[in-house]
Amino acid sequence: MKKRLWLSLALAYPLMLTGAAHAADASQPWLDAAQSPDARADALVKAMTLDEKIQTVFAYFSTEFTPKKFEQPKEGRPDSAGYVPGIARLGLPPQWQSDAGVGVATQAVSKKPYERTSLPAGIATAATWNPKVAFAGGAMIGSEARSTGFNVQLAGGVNLMREPRNGRNFEYGGEDPLLAGVIVGEQIRGIQSNHIISTVKHYAFNDQETNRNHINVKIDDKAGRMSDLLAMQFAIERGQPGSVMCAYNRINGDYACENDYLLNQVLKQDWKYQGYVMSDWGATHSTIPAALRGLDQQSGFPFDKSDYFNGALKEAVVNRHVPQARLDDMVKRITRTMFANGLVEHPVSAPKSADAGIDFAAHGKISQADAEEAIVLLKNHNDLLPLAASVRSVAIIGGHADKGVLSGGGSAQVYPIGGSAVPNEGPAYFPGPIVYHRSSPMGELAKLTKAKLSYNDGKDVAAAAKLAAGADVVIVFATQWMAESFDADDLNLPNQQDALIEAVAKANPKTVVVLQTGNPVVMPWLDKVGAVLEAWYPGTSGGAAIARVLNGEVNPSGHLPATFPASLAQLPRPVLDGDAKTKDENIIEKVATDYNIEGAAVGYKWFDLKGHKPLFPFGYGLSYTSFALGELSAKPAGSGIEVTFSIKNTGKRDGKAVGQVYVSSLAGGWEAPKRLGGWDKLDLKAGASGQATLKIDPRLLGVYDSASKTWKIAAGEYLVTLADSAGAKPAASVKVKLEAKTVDVNGR
Repeated sequence: MKKRLWLSLALAYPLMLTGAAHAADASQPWLDAAQSPDARADALVKAMTLDEKIQTVFAYFSTEFTPKKFEQPKEGRPDSAGYVPGIARLGLPPQWQSDAGVGVATQAVSKKPYERTSLPAGIATAATWNPKVAFAGGAMIGSEARSTGFNVQLAGGVNLMREPRNGRNFEYGGEDPLLAGVIVGEQIRGIQSNHIISTVKHYAFNDQETNRNHINVKIDDKAGRMSDLLAMQFAIERGQPGSVMCAYNRINGDYACENDYLLNQVLKQDWKYQGYVMSDWGATHSTIPAALRGLDQQSGFPFDKSDYFNGALKEAVVNRHVPQARLDDMVKRITRTMFANGLVEHPVSAPKSADAGIDFAAHGKISQADAEEAIVLLKNHNDLLPLAASVRSVAIIGGHADKGVLSGGGSAQVYPIGGSAVPNEGPAYFPGPIVYHRSSPMGELAKLTKAKLSYNDGKDVAAAAKLAAGADVVIVFATQWMAESFDADDLNLPNQQDALIEAVAKANPKTVVVLQTGNPVVMPWLDKVGAVLEAWYPGTSGGAAIARVLNGEVNPSGHLPATFPASLAQLPRPVLDGDAKTKDENIIEKVATDYNIEGAAVGYKWFDLKGHKPLFPFGYGLSYTSFALGELSAKPAGSGIEVTFSIKNTGKRDGKAVGQVYVSSLAGGWEAPKRLGGWDKLDLKAGASGQATLKIDPRLLGVYDSASKTWKIAAGEYLVTLADSAGAKPAASVKVKLEAKTVDVNGR
C-alpha cells in the first residue's frame, strides 16, 4: 500500500470554504439554494467527471494508521474518523467526519485529543424517557461538532439490547423499538439542526461485539421488521438522518454492507429512504456486489482489505459491471444529503483555538440536566435517600469517586477538558484508555452537605468495611467499564466489586450503591443494602448530577430502558454465541447466532413470554415522592388508538413521573403478551395533577406480513394498560374494540 493513497483522486481544494457558499449562476445551478435538494443534486451529478464521482463515494480515515503505513489526509481534521475531499471547481465542500456517540470524539492514538463536552451514555439518555432532553443533547453535540470543523457526525446508535452483555449497549437506546427510535431520533434531529449530517447506526442487528466482523445473524423478515428494523424505522422517521451506517456483521449469510435485502429492499424501496448508506470502518468487503446491493460510500479506508470504491469501482463502471446509473445514484444520494442539510450554504471551518470558542460551562449544564433525569432510583429502603440533614458522617468507597466519573470506551470516547481525572488506566490503545470525566461525586457532594466525608478506594476490603462501620451512611461507587470490541463475560460487576459491596453492607446496612455501568448487572447484595442508584456513564458533569440526586437537590426520575435480568439463565442465549479468543477472519463460516429464538420478543417481551421475573423490569424507576396514575381512556383514532391519562403527585416533593401505556391483543397472535404503545413524562409540583394524550402507532397494534409488506391489525378487543413499568401492576386498564385494518410498511 502506498503512503498517501488518498492523493490519487483528491482534487485541489482550498483550505476551506469560509463565509457564504459560492454564488449561484446559470453555469452552476446546483448552488441555487432556492432549488430542491433533488434538483440541485441532479444538476451537480451531470456536471461531475467520472473521477469526481468516484472521489465522492470513497472516504478516508483521517488519522495516522501505522499498521498499514497510512498517513492522514493533509486536508482532513487531525485524529478524526474520516474525510472525503471536496470539489473546488463545483463548490462542493469536503466531508469531515467525527465519531459522536455522546460528543465529539477523538481517535485514541492522539497525543492532543479534542477536549469536548460529553453527554451521558446513550442508554442514560434513553433512561430519561424525555425526547426534549434527547434533542437538547443532540443539538449540543452538533454545535460542538460544527465549532470543531466537522460536518458529518457518526452518531445515532439505535441497536436493540438483545444481548445485555454487549460492549456497546451504553451507546444505544435500550431494548424497546419505540423508546429507542424516539429518543435516538430526537438526538439525530438535534445534531442536524446545526446544518450538519448525522448517521443512524449500526444497520442492522449488530447486537454483540464478539466476532462482530463476520458473525452471521439468523433472523426472519417478520421478526426483524417487528424489532430491530422497527427501531431503526422509527429513528429514521423521527430524525431524518442524512446517512445510514451499515454494520459489520452478516445477516442471513450476506454482510450488512452488501445486503440487498437490508439496503435496497427494506431501506431504499420500502422505507423510501433518500439519504445515503455509508459503511462502518472496515465493513466493506467487495466492489461490484457492494455497489449493486446498496452501499453508497466506502468509509474509513484503509480499515478495509482494499480500496473497493476507488480505482476498482471506476474500472467496474467503465467495463459496465456496475451501471453508470448506479454510480450516479450513489453520488446523488450523498450530494442531495449535503444540500438538504445545508453543508454548502453553511460551511464549517477549522477551529482557530483548541477550545474552538465553545461555551463549555453552558454545555456542561446541558449534559448535567441529561444525567440528572437519567439516574434511576432502584431501591430506597426506609427512605435512606435523599441524605438526611442529620447525617454527620459519610464514607465514600470506590469508583474513583474522589476524582471523577467513568465513561465508556472505544470510538465513542470523548476526552474531557484537562484530560482524564484518572490517567493511565485500562488498555493503552483502542478501545482504551479508560477515561474519567473531571466531575468528582465526592467533591460535588461536599458542596451540598455539612457531613464529614471520608474516602477509601475499596481495594482493601477490610479497610473499606472498617471505614463503613464508623460512618452514619456509606456510599459505594461501583463501576463497569465497557467499550467497543468486547462483551462482558457475565452480568456481575467486575473486579470483585460484588464482594466489596457485600462486606461494606455487612459492616453498615445503611449503604447506598451508585452504579456506573453500561449494561444491566445482577446484584447479589441487593437485599443487604439500603439504596441503589443506576447512574450509567453520566458524562461531563456527572459528579454534580449524582451529588444533587443523593442530597435531594434533584428528585430522581429516570426509568430503565432495559430489563435487568436476575441471571444469565433467563436470557434467550445464556451462553454468548461466538469465540472471543479467536480472530474473526479465522472463523468466518463457523460463527452464527440465531435471533429467531426470541424473534421480535426482545427484552421485557421475552420475560413476559417466558414468565421470568427479572431483577428489575423495563420501565422501572422510583422517586422521592409518590404518584397516582389514573383516569385512563382510549378510543380508536385513524388506524391507531388515542389514549388519555392523568398523573397526580401525591407526595410532598416536586417530581417527574413517566406514565407508560402498554397494549395487548386479547385475541393473541403477537410475539409477546404486551408492547409499549407510548408514554409521557410530566413534571408535577407536590399535590399537582397533569394530563397526557398520546396516539399508539398502528404498527404497534399489528403483525407484519412479509408476503404483502403490510401491517395487519386484527379485528377484536385490545387491552390498554397504564403502569409505571412493564412489570408493575397496572394502575388502570381499558378495552378498545378495533376493526380489521391493513396499513402499509410505513404505518400508513
